[in-house]
Amino acid sequence: MNPLSNPAGDAASAANASQSPSFRPLYQQIKALITQSLQSGEWKPGELMPSEVELAGRFKVSQGTVRKAIDELAAEHLVVRRQGKGTFVATHAEERAHFRFLRLMPDEGVPHHPDNRVLEVKRTRAPAEVARLLELKSGDAVVYIKRVQSFDGQPTILEELWLPGQLFKGLTAERLVEYKGPMYGLFESEFGTRMIRATERIRAVAADAAASEHLHVAEGTPLLCAERVSFTYGDKAVELRKGIYSTAHHHYQNELS
Repeated sequence: MNPLSNPAGDAASAANASQSPSFRPLYQQIKALITQSLQSGEWKPGELMPSEVELAGRFKVSQGTVRKAIDELAAEHLVVRRQGKGTFVATHAEERAHFRFLRLMPDEGVPHHPDNRVLEVKRTRAPAEVARLLELKSGDAVVYIKRVQSFDGQPTILEELWLPGQLFKGLTAERLVEYKGPMYGLFESEFGTRMIRATERIRAVAADAAASEHLHVAEGTPLLCAERVSFTYGDKAVELRKGIYSTAHHHYQNELS
C-alpha cells in the first residue's frame, strides 16, 4: 500500500514514532512521505503538486507542518516553488537545473550550454572500482559513455560515464545524439532515473595522450579532474562520471554555506 494513501495510518505512525528513540519531528515524517511519493512517480518531474492545504488534509497535519517539509524539499532541489502557481516537482529539463551539476564557469561572459560530441557508447562489464562505487557486483553490466563537451568551438571537457546497465537498457549513441536537452533530462524522461545529489572529488592532473588529443592541449598541460558519483532517491548510486577539464578559459565554481 502506498503510505500516502492512508492518512489515518500516517497519524498513527507519528504517534508511535513519538514513543520511540528514533523519533523525528512531524514535518520530517511528512517530508519522508512526500519523498516516497516522488520516488514512486505519483507526481512526475515538472508536474504541479497538490497544494499545501490539500497535503495537510491528506496527512491530517497542519498546513505549517507541510510548508516546513516543502521548504526542506525545495532547499534540496527536489521541488520548485513558483510564485502564484504552486509547487512543482523539480526537473532537469528546466533551465535553472542545467548548471546545478556543471560547475565549470567561463572566466568571461555568462554560463551557456556546451556542444556535445559523443565518442563512444557501449555496454560492457563493470570494472571492480566502478562496481564498488555504483554498488554493483564486479562484472555486472554497465553502459559506458565517452564524450567531449565544447564551448564556443573550444573542446573543454573530456568525460567518461558509467551507468548501471539494468537501469539504462536501450541507451545508445544515436539516442544521445538526437536528444537535444541535457543528458540528465534524458535519463529522467526516458529511463525514469532522476539525479538528486552527487559527491565529487577534484584533483589536479597532467594531460595524457587522450586528453591532449581531444582537448587540443599539449601533453603535460595542467588540467582539472572531477570524479562524481550521482545518486537518485534512497541514496542509490546511479552514475559514475570522470571529467577532465581544461581551465584555460573556465574555472570551477561552487557556493559554500
